[in-house]
Amino acid sequence: MDKANNYQMLLKQAQSLLKDEHDLIANMSNLSALLYNNLPDVSYAGFYRYQNDELLLGPFQGPIACMHIALGKGVCGTAAASHEIQIVPDVHQFSGHIACDSATNSEIVLPIMQDQKLIAVLDLDSKKFNRFDKTDATYLAQIGACIIN
Repeated sequence: MDKANNYQMLLKQAQSLLKDEHDLIANMSNLSALLYNNLPDVSYAGFYRYQNDELLLGPFQGPIACMHIALGKGVCGTAAASHEIQIVPDVHQFSGHIACDSATNSEIVLPIMQDQKLIAVLDLDSKKFNRFDKTDATYLAQIGACIIN
């Protein structure tokens, strides 16, 4: 199955899984598990919640993670501060990268917005370089938005 078809299936699963559930933590928990267990070469899939002007670790799948991230720091903090998707082919080349897991080589972080306000970021890591691209960004943005719909 090609990447786009896999994502289309995951999007449908996410929509069905979260239908009629409005608890943010429950939705983040199930989405992180869905992505971690169904995307190839993903070593971490999780959320950081925006609270008290910082990112606070939320539900995730994978190795232990940093618990607090300041806005503008690392890939997650940059995505949160800019409200823009960050695709990083080689995290070792990203100025200010926070190495929560030293085995990570590439990363994608997507801000999750509700009513034009940041509520969280969705963070996926891979041990492979260049793992994430625009196709990932397109579908992960849609899937990530399911936590608030």
